[in-house]
Amino acid sequence: MIEVLVVDDDVRVARVNAAYVAKVPGFVVTGEAHSAAEALARLEAAPRPDLVLMDHYLPDETGLAVVREMRRRGLQTDVIMVTAARDVSTVQAAMRHGALQYLVKPFAFAGLRAKLEAYAELRRTLDGGGEAEQAEVDRIFGALSAPSDPQLPKGHSPTTAELVRRALMNADGPLSAQEIAERTGVSRQTAQRYLKLLERTGRATLTLKYGDAGRPEHRYVWATRA
Repeated sequence: MIEVLVVDDDVRVARVNAAYVAKVPGFVVTGEAHSAAEALARLEAAPRPDLVLMDHYLPDETGLAVVREMRRRGLQTDVIMVTAARDVSTVQAAMRHGALQYLVKPFAFAGLRAKLEAYAELRRTLDGGGEAEQAEVDRIFGALSAPSDPQLPKGHSPTTAELVRRALMNADGPLSAQEIAERTGVSRQTAQRYLKLLERTGRATLTLKYGDAGRPEHRYVWATRA
């Protein structure tokens, strides 16, 4: 099993990402951290994880600062950046400090799964050891090339998807499309469309609430809390 440390300043997001990791065969989450200091402490403690999902925006330091400090201390744990930081300078710095992958928020389970499966393929390739001809070198580097995140069908907005996702994540219970619309500012029809997408991809669970007239109201709850 590939042991993973999830680092994110948002406890709810860390919990969701950990749940995503747990759904990918061959991976297990061994801990969560919500600050740079906590991340480094967990990385120093035994047993050390094989992989870190690293957020960039942490309350005490940036994720890249944590990666730099990891390398300074001789910690060779692999890193996948999982962050909303989109500026090219941050992406370039992540590459230079040895991050193997970079996943931009918002993303769905399919996006993270693709990155993790690519990482697992890399591990399998490297475990063979020995010398490598050019074809083998190409295969090693090719193992890092996960396909693009396929979570959103054509015509869907990542921004709207994130609004709806966060509304469900932060809810205390199931919500209807109308309630999602009121919380996010989108139309009821748009909310319904994105809720159905979340249900189809397994990230939301549909429940039915029957009123006095006997007609069921569709209500949705984030799948990790269902």
